[in-house]
Amino acid sequence: MIAIPYLTALTTYFSYGLLFAFGHIRDFFRKFIDRCSTSNNLQGYAPICLGHEDFYTRRLYHRIQDCFGRPIASAPDAWFDVVERYSNDNNKTLKCTGNTSRCLNLGSYNYLGFAAADEYCTPRAIESLKRFSPSTCSSRVDGGTTVLHNELEESVARFVGKPAAIVFGMGYVTNSAVLPALIGKGGLIISDSLNHNSIVNGARGTGATIRVFQYNTPSHLEEVLREHIAEGQPRTHRPWKKIIVIVEGIYSMEGALCKLPEIIKICKKYKAYTYLDEAHSIGAVGKTGRGVCELLGVDTADVDVMMGTFSKSFGSFGGYIAGSKELIQYLKYTCPAHLYATSISPPAAQQIISAIKVILGEDGSDRGARKLAQIRENSNFFRSELIKMGFEVLGDNDSPVMPIMLYNPAKIPGISRECLKQNVAIVTVAFPATPLLLARARICISASHTREDLIKALEVISQVGDLVGIKYFPAEAEKQQQEERMKLE
Repeated sequence: MIAIPYLTALTTYFSYGLLFAFGHIRDFFRKFIDRCSTSNNLQGYAPICLGHEDFYTRRLYHRIQDCFGRPIASAPDAWFDVVERYSNDNNKTLKCTGNTSRCLNLGSYNYLGFAAADEYCTPRAIESLKRFSPSTCSSRVDGGTTVLHNELEESVARFVGKPAAIVFGMGYVTNSAVLPALIGKGGLIISDSLNHNSIVNGARGTGATIRVFQYNTPSHLEEVLREHIAEGQPRTHRPWKKIIVIVEGIYSMEGALCKLPEIIKICKKYKAYTYLDEAHSIGAVGKTGRGVCELLGVDTADVDVMMGTFSKSFGSFGGYIAGSKELIQYLKYTCPAHLYATSISPPAAQQIISAIKVILGEDGSDRGARKLAQIRENSNFFRSELIKMGFEVLGDNDSPVMPIMLYNPAKIPGISRECLKQNVAIVTVAFPATPLLLARARICISASHTREDLIKALEVISQVGDLVGIKYFPAEAEKQQQEERMKLE
């Protein structure tokens, strides 16, 4: 859990209080203006966006809307072109100028650099486009299964170390559509409190009882499991039909590795199934890129359901579920994302197949191994340098996701705009993606970043950090001076 300094929490609450107070004052006067200017075509209709529902968007988000959703005009490589925008109505609407800025990309999930043109992947993706067209225009059970889809599922299963796999055209849907097919009423889902929204919505759609345990805390997971197994189902107290524990390999907003060995041990003890979301870890960590299981020494046979996406390390899109042959066959008969949704684009499937071959060295080169070594070296170097500068950085070593804590809402546009002025593009994250007080800048490192790129980024972020005031800890040089003074005393 994040321990917020008292003064930081106080100033953050005060800032949000001011924003909410002035927002409600503006809404109060707006009511009188709207009564005088209401158009006839809306009479008799309820407002499509109620005041309390869109208050946050109107009064807080619109003030800093230019910091989010910035369009780009090139591939999301180490450097990319960011489209310049302006507003004439206090950020309510943004218009493109037609110009672009060449910026260092610290926001995309391009962990291994496959999202840009690749000497092995790109020609094969282009060839598949000519052969199969951009879309199958059909679901998998109709005319949407090509030889590429079958090859992709075999490649994924072999890569993650499972007997079989099934692929989908969207990573978000992989969680939100598969979970309702796996468990229903009478079942128990125990989910990490900081799991991704796709897991949250998927769990809600199951009809099962949902309980959460403290973020990445195996001891609390065991408490929740023991308590609910003892109590049984609500009202009837019958035994649960099925129990599934859901965790992420690398938590997308925290950058931390899951404590998978301890969680697996607890799940085995209480006969609960383990569902592992490896969206941000597959391909990015582990000696051969096989994710947290490889990194932490966990046998994939001990993980019942392995989920991952192709939009991070593989430079494509879509998601997969890997597991036993019986599980995958069952999902092919019951999962609506397989039965009714258009299958993954053939060029996207070919891109993933080619990327896996590069990672495994099956392209006849060692580029995959070099990419994996580079992403690990880049991530650990960048994280250690940020910490030395005095930033509060979340996450673990080897993780390419590095959240820098901002807290105060005024610091969100501050760091985003100032970095962009110096041609460094970062992603800032705030409520509702994070709790209200825990706004942050999320840095994503790529194997395509050179050491010069990282040093430039560190220089800019350090300058902006001093300007905005987000170095919540003393820098390493200051720490050494303090230690020397203490020794002298």
